[in-house]
Amino acid sequence: MTRRLPFRSLPVPGPGGCRRGRGRPAPAGTGRSPTAGSGRSAGRSDGDILSRWRTWILFILILLVLGGKAVNHWVGAAVLPNTLLATSVEVRDRNGRLLRAYPVEDGLWRLRTRVADVDPAYLKMLIAYEDKRFFAHNGIDPAAILRASGQALRHRRTLSGGSTLTMQVARLLENGSTGRLAGKLRQMRVALALEQRLSKEEILSLYLTHAPFGGNLEGVRAASHAWFGQEPHRLTAAESALLVALPQSPERRRPDLSVSAARTARDRVLARSLYAGLLTEEVASRAKREPLPTERQPFPRLAPHLGDHLRALAPTQGRFDVTLDAGLQQRLQAVLRRRAQAVEPRLGAAMIVADYRSGEILAELGAPEYTDTARRGFIDMTKAIRSPGSTLKPLIYALAFDEGLVHPDTLMSDAPVSFGGYAPQNFDGRFRGDVRVRDALQMSLNTPVVTLTEALGPSRLMAAMRRAGMEPVLPGGKAGLAVSLGGVGVSLRDLVQLYAVLAAGGSGPVLRTSFETGGTTDRVISPVAAWYLSDILRDLPVPQGSRAGALPYKTGTSYGHRDAWAVGWDGRHVIGVWLGRADGTPVPGVFGADLAAPLLFEAFAILKPALEPLPPPPANALILGSAELPLPLQRFRGRDTAFLGDAPTAPEVVFPPDRAKIALQEGAVALKLRGGRSPFTVLANGKPVARGLRSRSVNLPSPGPGHVTFVVIDKEGQSAAVTVEIDEAG
Repeated sequence: MTRRLPFRSLPVPGPGGCRRGRGRPAPAGTGRSPTAGSGRSAGRSDGDILSRWRTWILFILILLVLGGKAVNHWVGAAVLPNTLLATSVEVRDRNGRLLRAYPVEDGLWRLRTRVADVDPAYLKMLIAYEDKRFFAHNGIDPAAILRASGQALRHRRTLSGGSTLTMQVARLLENGSTGRLAGKLRQMRVALALEQRLSKEEILSLYLTHAPFGGNLEGVRAASHAWFGQEPHRLTAAESALLVALPQSPERRRPDLSVSAARTARDRVLARSLYAGLLTEEVASRAKREPLPTERQPFPRLAPHLGDHLRALAPTQGRFDVTLDAGLQQRLQAVLRRRAQAVEPRLGAAMIVADYRSGEILAELGAPEYTDTARRGFIDMTKAIRSPGSTLKPLIYALAFDEGLVHPDTLMSDAPVSFGGYAPQNFDGRFRGDVRVRDALQMSLNTPVVTLTEALGPSRLMAAMRRAGMEPVLPGGKAGLAVSLGGVGVSLRDLVQLYAVLAAGGSGPVLRTSFETGGTTDRVISPVAAWYLSDILRDLPVPQGSRAGALPYKTGTSYGHRDAWAVGWDGRHVIGVWLGRADGTPVPGVFGADLAAPLLFEAFAILKPALEPLPPPPANALILGSAELPLPLQRFRGRDTAFLGDAPTAPEVVFPPDRAKIALQEGAVALKLRGGRSPFTVLANGKPVARGLRSRSVNLPSPGPGHVTFVVIDKEGQSAAVTVEIDEAG
């Protein structure tokens, strides 16, 4: 059976109730808030207390004498204070969860709060403790005033208060005093006027938004975030009781300043709630044993760069609802921070996660840590313009597929080339002779992709990037062949937009963080070309421990190791990762495949337990080997020769035979050829050893003892290869 406690044994705050302190700390040396009320009027003499309550009684008598019409006229003429005080600007995620809030004037945290935002059990506890007839009175409660006055006169001290929640709201809005008759009359008048012009729910919402909770905290949402690290949607009995008790004396009862005062006040509210039948003895007893918070928790600061950007775009807007997922953002932020810290103190990182079916961005991280000055965390690296390295290569191959220049199994020559003095080199300095297009893309070779860019035209590539929704920046103002290898400025947002289009089949939604539809891009490539890319890139080697063959992705490393990239997709989502220094200085030894790719795969593992399947090949996809392709697609020969009926005879190495063991002749290797068209280029283990050869018999300098692969490439890009073992001792 619930034990009922005598009402008079439960002293409660005096008529001061919740006093306006705007949450500011008390002046040095006072030990309390200058406006804090308490259950007993500390520092006041018995004469002051009795005089105050006699004033209350006198005012009640005046109201009774004046009568209803006079009171209504007096109330109707009242000028209400501003009920729309500034509240913190909020950025909320797709589920309404707080991503970031900004303080208002003087650094106050004041989050707008509606009745629906708060745990109903807390509201019941608040009303039972502060103003149990709140829903019945019209702003003042004469019964409560007479009861409290009688108690004060009889016991010569304040035992309970007479202020209603509406009167407390009036005082909060006006920042008024409570001790003088004029101030009290004004509060009553405003309270009566508030009741005439606002609903009970609106008045209660004003209290929930403006009540002081210690320090620079105003409103129950700000207090719940600061003391419990959560919204007040669902509170324990102990948490609710503390939030009810704090506004009565916000500085003296702050749990980070006085745990004992906070516990005493909380337990008093729990006892009153038990007496009111809101709690069982078991729940009340358990709540009293619950520990109090001893320090404030920081307000959420998720996606801070996005919040800053939105505020700059709409400085007068009070709330921004975005498509991000706060939980995902928080988990990925921890991973980004850990990965960056494991490399070096100045390494920055950024990431974007998007649903390419809807176009909604689910996570956007501009830095490992917003406040990390060493990493320049205040710079949003999702929007920074950087060199994309090799990450544009898939788009170039896709455009070539659509032009009929190549097929994934078309042979191309990976050999030294020169275009008007521009001679691209592969990353490792080696050349590989004939390779399939799919192998060239998987190995990220440079000469084949530059050759295709020359055939397409760099302007064609730039136009495709813009159709995909990118905003590329050309350093010199004119596109050259170097664009294909990263000689253009793009942002991470640009790259993720491009790969979203590739993943969506060549045309997709414009990525966005708002819930307003962003539209769809123009078609960039065909669904067949998009599927070819997916089929090629899903076979890239994956980081250790990751599942192979499920995630098409591409890495890139810009010139001088300044930027490391990885972008990939599954059947629904696309993720892009960038790592580097925000100041643009090199990071020695950083490669996209070594650093960015593992982070990409880890991000997908955090996003979902299993990757979603990729779409099947379109009906018109040409799935054939090199020898089965139509003749023009078997080997790439450039736009001017792609459709010749008779292909020239390929070169053939007559001597030495393949897999032979040979001795040097006067320190050189004899090489004899037939077929093909001169001039010839000869590679030894991928490195050029002879160029411009017109003779089919030549002595080559020895590359050293051991196994050597010689590749001969003719004018048309056709090649032949042999592997021999050189015995210098012979």
